[in-house]
Amino acid sequence: MADPTLRYDLTEHIATITLNRPEAMNALTRELYGELEAAVRRSHSDPEVRCVIITGEGRAFCSGDDVKQIMLGEQRDATTARLRDVRPRPTPAAAAILECDKPVIAAVNGPAVGWGMDLTLFADIRIASERAKFGELFIKRGLVADLGGLWRLPSVVGPSKAAELLFTGDLINAEEALKIGLVSTVVPHEELLPTARALAAKIAANPPIAMRHMKEGLRRARHAGMEDMGAYIGSSLAYLFTTEDHREGALSFVERREPVFTGR
Repeated sequence: MADPTLRYDLTEHIATITLNRPEAMNALTRELYGELEAAVRRSHSDPEVRCVIITGEGRAFCSGDDVKQIMLGEQRDATTARLRDVRPRPTPAAAAILECDKPVIAAVNGPAVGWGMDLTLFADIRIASERAKFGELFIKRGLVADLGGLWRLPSVVGPSKAAELLFTGDLINAEEALKIGLVSTVVPHEELLPTARALAAKIAANPPIAMRHMKEGLRRARHAGMEDMGAYIGSSLAYLFTTEDHREGALSFVERREPVFTGR
């Protein structure tokens, strides 16, 4: 029996999603796109999940679309038909990650190019191995980037640097990605997953209800004005003050002990 093209593991409130086509540098077929979407939506809906890690098996994080299948093969027509719909929707896997109410960490173990780079941008936090490389290669294929490149990248690295990366299709290494703020840290390759898991564990130890509201606040802040954000913060606090987790957080502070949050 062939190995699955995606692995899903849930341990101590952390869901790890691993793209598993190492022989193809984890290039995405339509089937793998579907599996990725399903895995992220599973994480979103599972109350046991408090943080998500996305990574790749082997030497690459994700090399983007499988060019032979999606751009030149039998899957090309299905992709084109979806995009020609009267109201084309965002790529389902992209929407799933962007809509996930659990924090998402991209543990970038190697090259992340094309939609693979966009995939890292859908995450909330990006940690890179020293072997990571990034490239918005869409222009080299006569295409435009997905939401990761055209919507998220400018807010992460600034409009000018985003334009440079999108217009040239240049590859950058992990140190350059750190310099421009594309990733938050670069670690030795063997330390990548332990570092990502340690960060995920720190996040997962926090109250999950408040975490969902915190993430939604960051999402809204990209396009909301001060008054809208003030209203969101007020309504969130009005609810969060009623939760058991808030009471536990306050009690643990005055009792000088570590809190234990239950998600209630």
